[in-house]
Amino acid sequence: MADLKALAQALNKADRETLNTVVGLTKAAMKDGVPAAEILEKGLIAGMSVVGERFKKNEVYVPEVLIAARAMNAAMEVLGPELVKAGVQPRGTVVLGTVKGDLHDIGKNLVGMMLKGAGLKVVDAGIDVPADKFIAAAKESGATLVAMSALLTTTMPQMAEVIKAIKASGIKVKTLIGGAPVTQAYADEVGADGYAPDAASAADAAKKLIGA
Repeated sequence: MADLKALAQALNKADRETLNTVVGLTKAAMKDGVPAAEILEKGLIAGMSVVGERFKKNEVYVPEVLIAARAMNAAMEVLGPELVKAGVQPRGTVVLGTVKGDLHDIGKNLVGMMLKGAGLKVVDAGIDVPADKFIAAAKESGATLVAMSALLTTTMPQMAEVIKAIKASGIKVKTLIGGAPVTQAYADEVGADGYAPDAASAADAAKKLIGA
């Protein structure tokens, strides 16, 4: 019988065999007739959740998170069609982007990986994203959360602009902000619904905000 605990643990090893091991165990679980939703929840999401916790505690670093995320993405390529057949929906949809004037994407991409690892659908709006593009992406995708990143103090005011525009537009989405210069105090000041100091915390905050 497929061992989903071993699948979760394989994501945490984060070595050069991780991708092949995770994909192999995913295929084995499918062959054994384990429901796709169970493989996703008890294997892949459970494993990435532990990776996120270890990342927050500085027990693993960005390279290990990237290895785990790539392995999960590869497993999702295999599992995806079965999830569709079973009617399994993502826990929620998040529009993610770096605000206007800011061209940094490493932190944003890491957050995106952690959000996917938490079972959320991510609509990546990219970098240098103005308020109207965030709003359009949220409307088109039906997202219930907009997550913004800024690495420069000079672009932080754009977060306030996006939040103001979202409220004026009337769409029902919550907002989550983060990035090196961003603080909880600033999030409170601009009226963001949530703040995350790092990628793993962003995934936790996103799940709470959308009720996943």
